[in-house]
Amino acid sequence: MATPNYGYEKRQKELAKKKKKEEKLKQKADRKTGDGPELTPNEAAEQAAEYAAQQAAVALVEVATPDQPSTGSPAAGAVVPG
Repeated sequence: MATPNYGYEKRQKELAKKKKKEEKLKQKADRKTGDGPELTPNEAAEQAAEYAAQQAAVALVEVATPDQPSTGSPAAGAVVPG
């Protein structure tokens, strides 16, 4: 039985990671300049799903701590370190 070539596998993984990072940087640069390609329906759906998941997580945190003010300021009478 042939032995696995871990060096080759690692290099392929690094190349894929580098390519993905470059694509993300290119997309980010395109968004900043405003002349990037429009989102495909799948990409738009993914972004909408991610946004909804983030909002749901924020809502869960707010429900879990109802005694905390939503403005982020300390409660009345609370001692603020400093």
